[in-house]
Amino acid sequence: MIDLETLKDKLAQPCKIVITTHHKPDGDAMGSSLGLYNYFIQKGHFVKVVSPTDYPYFLQWLPNNPEVIIYTEKPEESKKLIADAELIFCLDFNALARINEMGEEVRRSSAIKIMIDHHLEPEGFDDFRHWNINACATAQLIYDFIVNYLKDGELINKDVATCLYTGIMTDSGSFRFPNVTSDLHRIVANLIDAGAQNWKIHQQVYDNATEGRLKFLGYCLSNKLEVLREYNTALISVSKEDIKKFDIQTGETEGIVNYALSINGIKLAAFIVERSDRVKLSLRSIGTFPANEICKKYFDGGGHRNAAGGQSNDALETVVEKFRSILPEYKELLLQ
Repeated sequence: MIDLETLKDKLAQPCKIVITTHHKPDGDAMGSSLGLYNYFIQKGHFVKVVSPTDYPYFLQWLPNNPEVIIYTEKPEESKKLIADAELIFCLDFNALARINEMGEEVRRSSAIKIMIDHHLEPEGFDDFRHWNINACATAQLIYDFIVNYLKDGELINKDVATCLYTGIMTDSGSFRFPNVTSDLHRIVANLIDAGAQNWKIHQQVYDNATEGRLKFLGYCLSNKLEVLREYNTALISVSKEDIKKFDIQTGETEGIVNYALSINGIKLAAFIVERSDRVKLSLRSIGTFPANEICKKYFDGGGHRNAAGGQSNDALETVVEKFRSILPEYKELLLQ
């Protein structure tokens, strides 16, 4: 590990910097990445954001989004950037498996690796760590890194503020989760003062659906929703044929699990979707129920206590039955 002063000395002169985040980036991942990018370009660094995969169209309006390189589309350029980098900032993930085949490229790089994240159980690949599981979003930690670590709060301009507000808004469930504190609201107020247009950001992210996405949501709720009252659990499962029928794009299934969780009395909700290469699970819970424990123990995943994800190479029907079979183990917690 290196200390903060060593990192600050390195950043005191122009550096080759790569910023990356987890595959299929969400609002916090891209908001954090482009927020940090928009800060670093003001300092004269040569900086690139390299995303392991594509990401939702409703995030592609973020300031300087055209500068993002997608690894799966430009692998050779991405590999060269990683190999030549002096610093690699790893945002919103703490295990290199989360960036797919890019992980080994990052591991081999001689660059100093900086992890900024709020997820449990870091892998330990990093050389410098700004990590806090109590932060509601990585974008919150980016703000803290710029303002309190690097003492550069005056460089939080409109572009930086817009990106960081987006990350905080999306990962906090529009400021409704338990880890939204008065301190976070003060950060958000500062971002608005710096130029973030809160109403416009919300509109760009949440009021920007395709016709297919809305029809798919209706289909999920009317045809695919199962309520298991004996376990205070709700489940939605969809096949790859369903995804194809409604022409669902990257990111358009995000948030559907929350509709299941919003049912009165439900304590655990699951959205299980069949992709071309595997089955993905998104779990959400309320209170102290450990959704992340189920994902880690049974579905090669993890996350936060109330928001977690996993995956399986089994058939969709097998994964759904496995999920059902796990519920008796947690019945007492689910019925509390």
